[in-house]
Amino acid sequence: MTEERLLDRARGAMVGLAVGDALGMPTQSMSFEQITQYYGGPIDSLRDAVAQQPIAPNMKAGAITDDTEQAFVLAERLIADDGQIDNDAYAKDLLCWEAKMKAKRSLDLLGPSTKAALQALTDGVDPEETGKFGTTNGGAMRATPVGIVFRPGKALADAAWQSCVVTHNTVQGIEATTLVAAAVSYAIEGDGDFLRKALDFVKSMPQRGNWSAKASVSARVQWFMDWSEGEGRSFSDEEFAQVLRSDCGTSVESNESVTAAFSVASRFFDDPTKALCFAASLGGDTDTIAAMTGAMLGAWHGPNGFDEDIANQVVRQMKDDNQLDVDRTVAELCGMRRD
Repeated sequence: MTEERLLDRARGAMVGLAVGDALGMPTQSMSFEQITQYYGGPIDSLRDAVAQQPIAPNMKAGAITDDTEQAFVLAERLIADDGQIDNDAYAKDLLCWEAKMKAKRSLDLLGPSTKAALQALTDGVDPEETGKFGTTNGGAMRATPVGIVFRPGKALADAAWQSCVVTHNTVQGIEATTLVAAAVSYAIEGDGDFLRKALDFVKSMPQRGNWSAKASVSARVQWFMDWSEGEGRSFSDEEFAQVLRSDCGTSVESNESVTAAFSVASRFFDDPTKALCFAASLGGDTDTIAAMTGAMLGAWHGPNGFDEDIANQVVRQMKDDNQLDVDRTVAELCGMRRD
């Protein structure tokens, strides 16, 4: 792969993550009925958050949330550690990030699994124990930099696992994180079947993490991808969305939100902007579902796969409001890409 193509696809992954996040920001943690009530129907553009938005009230259109910000936190840790992850330093990074959010009076703070794990770490619990109950999607939502730095293989699986140890050290948390990272990596490599390849990759790896009675992420992803590429093709978009809401679920749990992201990416594979608007309109953890979908599709289509005006606005606001430089970060991550 040429350096130019590598940079383009990696930039597409980070831009797609941010665009999905920004499109889903106004609707996060809202029901489909509330989205319809307050926004007049499905999301089809960047929107200001209404005052009734439970997490980001009145946030301006194009703003990103914790999904993108925490992905950049992990990216900076990978860069600082030359592709390794010092978990003590990473835990401090996340706590520092949350302190900054609190100083800005933001309600967009650490998710439930990450918050509980870092509190336990602060209380002196061993880092190998702090993430033993983390089955939510916090690891998966910030996994994109791992997929940029590592080609598909054992090193990618090790890095995905390492990024989960402190906060999401469960079978579900690790599977979810590895699925997203692998999909991004396969797409960057130019493998058009990257969603299935990621699934096969995770299923081929030894299982890691603490047991949980919750459903397998990989099993649910496989079931819903089979359905979406089979019987689900005959469903209208509205019917498809209803099945995801009622049968899959769109909560912060990895086995729901990651499954929804893979299903949406599969259905709208050739129309990334439509995919993200669809995800942003589902209800539930919309910003994270759209962010993961955007990262995976962006790694294949590149940044030009998204609506130009939307992407440019999000990238500009990230730099001005959040001091996040996509081009610099992507260049440094790509410079470390390895097996």
